[in-house]
Amino acid sequence: MITPIRDPSILAGYLTDASNLPGRAEALVRPRTTEEVAEVLAHCQAQGHPVTVTAGRTSTTGAAVPEGGWLLSTEHLQQIASIDHDRATAQGGVLLGAFQEAIEAEGRFFPPDPTSRHDCTLGAAIACNASGARSFRYGATRPWVESVEVVLPNGDIVQADRHTPVPAHWPLPRWTQPAVKTAAGYVPPRHLLDLFVGQEGTLGVITRATVRLTDLREAMGLLLWFPSRPAAVAFVRSARDLARADPEGLVSPRCLEYLDEHCVELARQRVGDVPAEARAALFCEQELTADADDHLGAWWELLLRHDALADDTVVAADDAGQAQLHALRHAIPAGINEQVVRNGMRKVGTDLAVPDDALDQMMDAYEAAPIDHVLFGHIGDNHLHLNLLPTTPAELERAKEAYDDLARLAVSLGGSVSAEHGIGKLKRQHLGWMVGDETLRGFAALKQALDPAWILGRGNILVPPT
Repeated sequence: MITPIRDPSILAGYLTDASNLPGRAEALVRPRTTEEVAEVLAHCQAQGHPVTVTAGRTSTTGAAVPEGGWLLSTEHLQQIASIDHDRATAQGGVLLGAFQEAIEAEGRFFPPDPTSRHDCTLGAAIACNASGARSFRYGATRPWVESVEVVLPNGDIVQADRHTPVPAHWPLPRWTQPAVKTAAGYVPPRHLLDLFVGQEGTLGVITRATVRLTDLREAMGLLLWFPSRPAAVAFVRSARDLARADPEGLVSPRCLEYLDEHCVELARQRVGDVPAEARAALFCEQELTADADDHLGAWWELLLRHDALADDTVVAADDAGQAQLHALRHAIPAGINEQVVRNGMRKVGTDLAVPDDALDQMMDAYEAAPIDHVLFGHIGDNHLHLNLLPTTPAELERAKEAYDDLARLAVSLGGSVSAEHGIGKLKRQHLGWMVGDETLRGFAALKQALDPAWILGRGNILVPPT
């Protein structure tokens, strides 16, 4: 077996993720093959050593933060095996963005686009069922995964695709997922592959995957300004209805992203090229299924119907438009990060999704947040990120309480407590509110069957038995 690294100065670089939770570990292993991963897990299962899988450490839920035991890094599993017309295969540690660039260089397209795609890995994106802005058109990662090679917690290596049945002796989770975008808990599986997508490194280590590809289409970006939230939301509903009715139509956005009044103000302060009347904005992408002018004409007509500030629309169809759009988009996260640093307190961000008919009620609740905040995100999926920005320890506690209240509201409206970030260690209580004790017991039975010592991803999704 490969020799574990125990040097504290090396371990220190692996002990946290984007959640900023602190971790601790006794050893680090960096396998280069599936067989080495299997040796490590078999050894740790026999010895009872907890194992936390770590990759790009972009998780916001603490999923990659170890609570003791060993760390297993996939950073050396970076080989791209093949790119064909309909399929591409790579090891689990390849950076997702690099994999996508290699695919696009061959004229094909792998659509999932989490914000961290240039820093996260293919295996982690599958393990978390990552999505991103284009999920409005293309869905999350799950429908794009054709097969995976996985090492189980006992060291067994399995291959799973859409035709592989779940072993008959495995207890399966039986529950009904909310009819919204969701990445919370173990899915009721149709086949073995389903179990390993979205399991957050608790049921197996993904060492290799084959994904489905589609056509690479030319697209244009649009930044749309509105005098009010109601005007922007009304536009979203119309554009969404058109896209659902005709995915190849002149108005058929692949993403619909919302920016609230506070985001608009950040852009105004940092970039300045923002209309004075703007109180909300939408960033959209339209794939060109017809002549670009025909698309623009249809979008323009829809903008005028919804009282948009149409004359100020930014169209990224050339280098100048792309540069302007990039500057405006970059201003939002940069402004938020600067405010977090000034405040000296971590932000508290939501990841909730609700059904179509609950969007306005959820947005009302977001905007009633008790402390400074910004609201943005994937409005096409009714999935917005409220970033609460506390300035004192007392405000941080209020932010956490507000988060809990919002999570309860989303559940009561038929929504999900995690639309794309997963559960990790931070949202286990919220998952319980969403699925109930009986379903949690079903999750635990599956975990126990595959991982009797509960070594893998200990603390993610479920509380380990005592």
